[in-house]
Amino acid sequence: MNTSTGRTNNKTDRLRIKLLPQLAWKGIVSNGSVYYPYLAAGIFSVFIYFVFASILHNDIVKLIPKSAYMWILMQMGQGLLSIILVCFLIYANGFLIKRRRKEFGLYHILGLEKKHIGVMMLFETVILYVWTIAGGIIFGVVLSKLMFLLLLRICRLSADISFVFEPLAFRETLAYFAVVFLVNYVWGLWEVGKARPVELMSGSKKGEKEPRFLWLYAILGAASLGAGYYCSITAKVDSMIFINFFLAVFLVIIGTYLLFTSGSIAFLKWMKTRKRIYYRPKNFITVSGMLYRMKKSAASLSNICIFSTMVLITLICTVALSVGLEGCMHFIYPYDLTMSYRGEKVDPDAVIQKETALEEKYGISAARLDIYDKVTLHVRKVENRFEMQTGEDYEDEYQLDLIMQDDYNRVENRAFSLAEEEALIYCSGSDFGYDSIDFFNKKLQVKEELDGFFPYPKADENVYQARYVMIVRDEEVREACVRAWCEAYGVEDAAGFIKSDVSQRILLLLEGADEKKTAFLSEFSAWGESRPGFNGLENGVEWRENTQIMYGALLFVGIIFGLIFFMCLLLIMYYKQISEGYEDRNNFGIMQKVGMSEREIHSTVHRQILMFFGLPLAGALLHTMAGMFMVKGLFATISLFDMRIFVGSIAGTAAVFVVVYGVSYLITAKKYYRIVKQE
Repeated sequence: MNTSTGRTNNKTDRLRIKLLPQLAWKGIVSNGSVYYPYLAAGIFSVFIYFVFASILHNDIVKLIPKSAYMWILMQMGQGLLSIILVCFLIYANGFLIKRRRKEFGLYHILGLEKKHIGVMMLFETVILYVWTIAGGIIFGVVLSKLMFLLLLRICRLSADISFVFEPLAFRETLAYFAVVFLVNYVWGLWEVGKARPVELMSGSKKGEKEPRFLWLYAILGAASLGAGYYCSITAKVDSMIFINFFLAVFLVIIGTYLLFTSGSIAFLKWMKTRKRIYYRPKNFITVSGMLYRMKKSAASLSNICIFSTMVLITLICTVALSVGLEGCMHFIYPYDLTMSYRGEKVDPDAVIQKETALEEKYGISAARLDIYDKVTLHVRKVENRFEMQTGEDYEDEYQLDLIMQDDYNRVENRAFSLAEEEALIYCSGSDFGYDSIDFFNKKLQVKEELDGFFPYPKADENVYQARYVMIVRDEEVREACVRAWCEAYGVEDAAGFIKSDVSQRILLLLEGADEKKTAFLSEFSAWGESRPGFNGLENGVEWRENTQIMYGALLFVGIIFGLIFFMCLLLIMYYKQISEGYEDRNNFGIMQKVGMSEREIHSTVHRQILMFFGLPLAGALLHTMAGMFMVKGLFATISLFDMRIFVGSIAGTAAVFVVVYGVSYLITAKKYYRIVKQE
C-alpha cells in the first residue's frame, strides 16, 4: 500500500515537473505587460554592456595612436556600468516577483509545493536569460561597429580599420548576465520561500510600514537635503572638490529618501488636521488617496526622483561638454606651438625669417607669432600683497609671470609707458582689484588692470589654474622684484637665479586645419630644438588632440549613461503606474458604488496621479539646480568656463526632459486607466 502510494506520488511529481516549463512560459506571456518592458530593458542592458566589452577587448583599439585615455575612461565606464545594471535589474526583478506573488500563492493552494514553484521560477529565469542575451547580442553584433565609429568620431580619431568581434567580449557578457540572473533567481526564491501561502495570496497589497519616528525622520531628511545643497552651493574648486561632490550626492540621496518616506507622510497627516482644508470633497479624497499611496510607494518615488536627477545632470554635462569642447581645448592651449629658451636667446628676426619661409613652403599663414621674456615666480596673494607661499591655503597660491613693458607692447600692439614705480597687473582668473601692489615689500602703483592678455586666456571662474602677470618698466625694475622675492625665500645668489630663470618664449598660432599644420610645426620645431638654449616645447595641436580624445571618451560614456539612467527611469515609472492600476481597480468600483460619477472619479484619480509623479519631477529639478553650482566648479577643472553654454545647456536640457517626462507619464497613464477600468 505504501509502495503504491509512493509510486503514485513519484508519478505525480514527474507530471508536475513536466508541467512546470509550460507554466513558466504561460506565466511570462500572460504577464506580458510587466515582463515585456523588463525584457526590453534587459536586451538594451546586454547591448550596452556588449558594446563596452567589444571595444575594450578589441586589440585594434590599442593600436590606434593616442587612444590610451579613451581606453582608460571606457574601462572605468564599464566598471560603473556593471554596478548600475546589476542594481537596476535586481530592482526590476523584485517588481516582477511582487506582481506574481498572488499567482504563486494560487499555485501553492492548487497543489504545487514551493520546490515546484522554485523549479518553475528557474525555467522562467532561463527563458528570460536566453531571450535577453539573444536580443542584446544580436543588436550588439549589428550596431557595435557603428557605436565604435561613433566613439572614434567624437574623439576625432581616424583609423582605416575593420572592427573585429572578440570571443572574450561574448564570454564576458554571457558570464556577467548569468551572474545577474542567478542573483535574481536566488532573490526570488528567498522572497517566495519565506512567505506563507496566505501572504502570497495577498499579492502586492501590503504596503511599506509607516516609520515609527515619523517627524524625526522628516526633520533628518530636511537637514540632510539642506546639508547636501549647502555642500554643493558653497563648494570651491580646490583639492577637496571631488570629495565634496560625493558627500553632496550622498546627503541628497539620503535626504530625498527620508523626505519621501517620512516627510511627505508627515505633511499629509498634518493636512488631515487642518479641518477647513481637509473636509472638502476634492481635498478629502485627494489627501486620503495620496496618504495611502505615499505610505505604499514613497521609496519608489524617491528612486524616480533620484534617477530623474541623474538623467538631468548627466545630459546637462554631456550637452555642455559637447558644445563647449572646442573652446575648452583652445582655452588650455591657445597656441599651436610654444618653445622656451633659457640662458641663451634666439634672435627674434631669425624666428620671423624662418616662420616666413615655412609659410611660403607649406602655403599656410600665421595668425600670431609672439616673442617675449618672462620670469616665473611662486607667490601667495593676501589682499594686495604678494608674499611667500606657505602651503596652507591652496586657493591663495599662484604662479606670477614678470614681463617687461616693451615685450608686452609688442605682443598686444599697445603703447604703454610705465614709470619705475608703476606696473600693469593681469590675472587669468578673477580681477586683482587694488590700486597698488605690495610685492614682497616693494611698492608699485597699478597704472591699469588689464582685462585681457592673449597668452593667458581669462575667465573669472578660473580658480584652479589661474595665474598673475605683472608688467614692469624694464630689466632694472624686474631685477629689483626678483631680488625681493629671493630675499624672502632665502636665495643667496639672486643674480644667478635671475640669469637662469629668465625664459624666452616663442609662441606660434597658425591659421587653417590641424592636418595642414602638422608638417609646418614639425619642421619649425626641429629648427627651434637645434638653437642654443633650447629648454622645451609644447605642440598645442597634439595636446588638443589628446584632450579631444580624453574628453571625447568622457562624452561617449556620458551619452551611454544618460541613456541607461533614462531607461531605468522609464521602467520604474511604467511599473509604478501598472502597480497603482492593479491596486486601484477595486477602489475605482467602490467609489462608483458610493455615488461618485466616472468623471469625478477620473478627475480625482488624475489629480492624485499627477501629484504622485509631479513630486519626483519637482524634486529632481530642485536637486539639479543645486547640483549645478558644483558641476560648474567641476567644469572649471577642465577649463570650461563659458556661462552661456552652461546656462543654455541647463535650460534646454531641463525643458526637453520635462516634456519627455510628461509624455512618458501620459503614455503610462493610459495603461493605468485601462487597468483600472478593466478594459
